[in-house]
Amino acid sequence: MSVPTRSPVPDLSTLRIEDRSRRNRKSGKRLGLFAAGLGLIVLLGGGFLAIRGQRTVVDVATARPVGDPRSQSLLDASGYVTPRRRATVAAKITGRVTGVYTDEGMRVKSGQVLATLDDSDARVRLVSAKADRDAAAAAIADLQVNLVNAERELTRTQALQSSGVQTAQALDQARTTVDSLKARIELARQQIRAADARITVAQQDVDNATIRAPFEGLVVSKDAQVGEMVSPISAGGGFTRTGIATLVDMNSLEIEVDVNESFIARVTNGQRVVATLDAYPDWQIPARVRTVIPTADRQKATVKVRITFDKLDPRILPDMGVKVAFLAEPNPPDKARKNEAKALIPSGAIRKETTNSVVFLVHDNKLERRAVSLGTQRGSDVEVLSGISPGDIVVVGGPQNLRDGQNVETKR
Repeated sequence: MSVPTRSPVPDLSTLRIEDRSRRNRKSGKRLGLFAAGLGLIVLLGGGFLAIRGQRTVVDVATARPVGDPRSQSLLDASGYVTPRRRATVAAKITGRVTGVYTDEGMRVKSGQVLATLDDSDARVRLVSAKADRDAAAAAIADLQVNLVNAERELTRTQALQSSGVQTAQALDQARTTVDSLKARIELARQQIRAADARITVAQQDVDNATIRAPFEGLVVSKDAQVGEMVSPISAGGGFTRTGIATLVDMNSLEIEVDVNESFIARVTNGQRVVATLDAYPDWQIPARVRTVIPTADRQKATVKVRITFDKLDPRILPDMGVKVAFLAEPNPPDKARKNEAKALIPSGAIRKETTNSVVFLVHDNKLERRAVSLGTQRGSDVEVLSGISPGDIVVVGGPQNLRDGQNVETKR
C-alpha cells in the first residue's frame, strides 16, 4: 500500500536583504538627485547669460549744428518727386510693332526714333496715289495737243465763215470743241491735285508708322514689344497696347506735397524749402516753392504745393519719397547766441537726474552718459551749450533704466 506524498512548503523566513544592497540603492538615489540639481543650475545659468547677452534697442538721432536750416522750419510735409513733363508715347495709327529701339534708363533726344510699325499697307496706298497722279498728268498732255489742233480748226473756220464758205453751225461746233478740251484739261488738273492730296495722306500714314520722341528725356518704362499690336484707342483685353514707352523730362523734376489747409497760410510763393529724400536722409537739398495750386481737395482737406529744386542732381529720380521743411525768413544773426550754443538735439534726448540734465551718447553700440548744459527751446529741439558736439549720436527713445557702458542696438 502506497503512502501519499506532500508537496514541500516554502520557508520565507530564510529570505534576507543584504546591507550592501541597501547602501547601493541609497547611493543611486542620491547620485540621481545631484545630477538633476546640477542640470537645473546649468539651465538657469545659461538662461541668465542669454538674457544678459541681449542688447537693448534704442532710438537715436544726430546732433545738428545750430545753423541747420531745419531749425527754422515753420511746417513739415511729405510728398514725392514728380516731373512736369511725362508722356506715354503712343502711335497715331493701329499697327503691328516691327521694331523697338529703346529700353528703360535710356536717354533719348527730341525726334529720335523709338519704334516702328508695319507700314506695308500705307506704302501700297502711297504707290496707288502716285500712279493716279501720273495718269492724270499724262492725260493733260494729250488734251493739250488736241486743244492746239482744235484752236487752229477754230481759226480756219472763223476765216471761212467770214468769207461765206462755212456756215455758222460749223463755227459753233469748232468753238464747242475748244471749250470742251479746255474743260477736260481743267478736270485733269483737279484730278492731279486730288491725287497729290491722296499722296500726302498715304505719306503721312507711312510717317506715322515711325514713332519718335516728342522731347528730350529719360525712358522710364518700355510698354510694347516686337510683334504686338498697338492702337491709339484701347481695344480692351491684353492683346492691344496703347503706348510704346513712357518718357520723362529729367530737367522738369519738382516736388509735389499736400499741405493741410489749416496750415496753408504759412506757405508762400518763393518760400525757401529744405528737401530730404528718403533714399538719402543726410542730404539736405535747397529748394523753393514754385506755386500753390489754387484749389483744395475736399476729401483730404489739403492743398497741393509744387516745389522747384535750386539745382538738379542725377541722384534725384521720379517718384522718390521726400520730406520738406518750409523755412521762415532768417532773423538777424545774434553773434553771442550763435557762439554760445554748440548743437541742437531733440527734446526727447534730455533725461533729468536730480538737478542735472544728461544725455546718452552711442559709440560703437555702447552707451556713454554725458552731462549737458541747455539753452533755449526751438520747437521740438533744444539748444545744447556744452557737453556734446554736432554729429554726436544721442538716444531719443528707449528704456528708463539705461546705464553707462551698456550694450545697445540702434534704430533711426
